[in-house]
Amino acid sequence: MGRAEALERVIGGGTSGVAVSMFDGTRAGDPNAAVTIHVRNERALAYVATGKGDLGLARAFVSGDIEVEGDLYLALAALSRLDLEMSLADRWRLLRELGGVKLLRRPPAPEQEVHLRGRVHSKARDQEAISHHYDVSNKFYEWLLGPSMAYTCAVYPTREATLEEAQFAKFDLVAKKLALAPGMRLLDVGCGWGGMVMHAAREYGVRALGVTLSRRQAEWAQKAIAEAGLTELAEVRHLDYRDVPEQSFDAVSSIGLTEHIGLKQLSGYFQFLYGRLRPGGRLLNHCITMPTNAEGVKRGWFIQRYVFPDGELTGVGRLVSEMQDIGFEVRHEENLREHYGMTTRDWSTNLNAHWDEVVAEVGIGKARVWRLYLAGVQLAFEQNGIQLHQVLGVKPHPDGNAEVPLRFDWA
Repeated sequence: MGRAEALERVIGGGTSGVAVSMFDGTRAGDPNAAVTIHVRNERALAYVATGKGDLGLARAFVSGDIEVEGDLYLALAALSRLDLEMSLADRWRLLRELGGVKLLRRPPAPEQEVHLRGRVHSKARDQEAISHHYDVSNKFYEWLLGPSMAYTCAVYPTREATLEEAQFAKFDLVAKKLALAPGMRLLDVGCGWGGMVMHAAREYGVRALGVTLSRRQAEWAQKAIAEAGLTELAEVRHLDYRDVPEQSFDAVSSIGLTEHIGLKQLSGYFQFLYGRLRPGGRLLNHCITMPTNAEGVKRGWFIQRYVFPDGELTGVGRLVSEMQDIGFEVRHEENLREHYGMTTRDWSTNLNAHWDEVVAEVGIGKARVWRLYLAGVQLAFEQNGIQLHQVLGVKPHPDGNAEVPLRFDWA
């Protein structure tokens, strides 16, 4: 059996809709397939042979040693049946067919792969992790995210809504869940480029403070706040949320921060936010989760090495339990999984529309990381591999008053 046939068999036989082309001239699969995976050289096979989980395939793609002809999303959908944790016997058989033990000499990792230093989730290491992901280039994020500069799950009022309409709807849904009103004080932790801060100030007359570990985000946000004439109400600081000195906020929003906190730090995270709220104040926690609480952190996989170093996900049940144990009364929860699939789809469209500009700005390696990441997470949300949950908690008064209506009506 030739190399192409061996790899194509692992991908899914003749049923995957993906063809394989090898550097040695061999081909396998339907010649009319919509997607062809081109394996450019033996280094690609060495990456696959020596990389844990999806890391080998990712290294080969990021380095350009594997190229995908056709829609990358369709390629990943076809590859989703690939057994990345096959038995040792099957691995040895595949290794022999692809080239033998020489493939076990691991090539140097692409330069885009990150290895952080210091104690996991120390302030210094968290700063480095956030900088790796968010301090890429504000121009890059403008092309990727569009005018909203919102890098979190949007909420689509209809399937035909634009990304901008959906991001506005997301911020407005958060504002309604927090019952924002003129004169209230909002703390937005992990505020990104200040989208929620500016929305709260502009649409609700709220005095809003946002904090982020990304210096470039803070600089961009402060400029945008000034240009919007919101400096009397809105502020973004380059600051660790744990160093916020103010207290007695009416509301706290955490939109996409929890993924960076670390599972062992969840209790301290919710304790800190609880302590920053006045009695009757609300917390809206919006984050990516796993479908169950039992799944462990997949350290060393593509996302950890290239996209979100030190990121850790858990199930929504664990988040709710942590909140309750701290003292929050959980009043509402919803899963917006499908909305995040649509959001990443639209980000991918933006990336492809600005591909040449993105490559010139951040380099082909970084651009390929993002192309792979966005297509992969879109598929993961659609297939229920990951979810997106909003959990609303209240810090009740000592007498139990939670300052909530008998029933919520976000409309």
